[in-house]
Amino acid sequence: MTEGMRTAVLYARVSTNEQAQRGYSLRQQIEACRQWAEAEGYSVLEVVQDPGQSGASLERPGLDRVRDVVAAGGVSVVVAQDRDRFAREPAYHYLLKKEFEARGCKLRALNDHGGDSPEGELTDGILDQLAKFERAKLAERSRRGRMRKAREGHVGVTRPKYGFRYNEARDGLIVYEPEMKVVEKIFRMAAEGLGVMAMRTRLRSEDISSPKGGEVWDPRMLRLMVASDIYRPHDREEIAGLVRPEVAARLNPDKQYGICWFNRQKTSVRTVSEPDGNGERRYKKRKKIQIRPREEWIAVPVPAFLPRSLVDLARTTMESNKGTERKYLAREWELRGLMRCSCGSTMGTHTTQPRGGRVYHYYKCKRRSRLERVMNSIRNGLGMRETEIAREPSRP
Repeated sequence: MTEGMRTAVLYARVSTNEQAQRGYSLRQQIEACRQWAEAEGYSVLEVVQDPGQSGASLERPGLDRVRDVVAAGGVSVVVAQDRDRFAREPAYHYLLKKEFEARGCKLRALNDHGGDSPEGELTDGILDQLAKFERAKLAERSRRGRMRKAREGHVGVTRPKYGFRYNEARDGLIVYEPEMKVVEKIFRMAAEGLGVMAMRTRLRSEDISSPKGGEVWDPRMLRLMVASDIYRPHDREEIAGLVRPEVAARLNPDKQYGICWFNRQKTSVRTVSEPDGNGERRYKKRKKIQIRPREEWIAVPVPAFLPRSLVDLARTTMESNKGTERKYLAREWELRGLMRCSCGSTMGTHTTQPRGGRVYHYYKCKRRSRLERVMNSIRNGLGMRETEIAREPSRP
């Protein structure tokens, strides 16, 4: 690199919601930054993108790459289209700015309002706080709007539950019978006493794809499906005690309804990074779910399809069937070699200790353990055949 040459790193970020709702485009951001760099006489050293990443955290693959490039030296400026592309928290923006300044690099956004003077920094800081307040206000206003629609009996979910589709007005759900027949099969298997692993095996043997299109159903999804009130029929009188009078008045007294709960839980997602063992970093999204107090839940009636007797029997049977694990057992493993899973496979012994938690001793289905290893290998980019080969003993 020629000494005194002005170099720029271009950075663009977009989350899925922003791209869908606000029309942001990675290509458009990069093009705007590139035009600015050319006009200001900067040579573009590298273009870095962060697709589908939230600005509420600094744990981002693209941003880590930018920080590494700046730390290596030779970067005059890092530029983005808007200040919130770097971070949505003013404190994070300040930390990045100071980090880059220590390397002789400036942090620049095309919508900067002030300059490098104290007065300019004060102006940008105030505007950042106002923007943060406006975003929070907009999110709360949107949430209140969804709650109002829910209280009026309208469904406002992002994606309908398995077995349902939106109506033409997209404010309510209708039964989608091909999927609801699969739901009925799942409830009947649960009522017969099958564990979730046996249910998953049977669904796979019948070539019934999971809601996400995969061959293997998630056991947690099967448990949640049986426990969900959206599939459990309720009489009009039961629904009337949970909804507003004007919503109850629209219900047919001769029909039964499931309940789609709104405002039941609060979900927050954050990104964390950790070493992957190969000198790189691995990024994960961790979701935290908090169940709100029962009195804050909002009930929205939806059409029912299954018999209530079947749903109640399936729930009771699944509750009594403790599944493939027996936790908190003693170390002696008195039932080693004797216990079998509901799928027919023998149970192996397992001991684990979550970080900072107590030690768990339990039995676990061996077939499930094998399936989990195969699925983990697939997620890591290995094929089924490669997984089997890795298990074979080495030959001379």
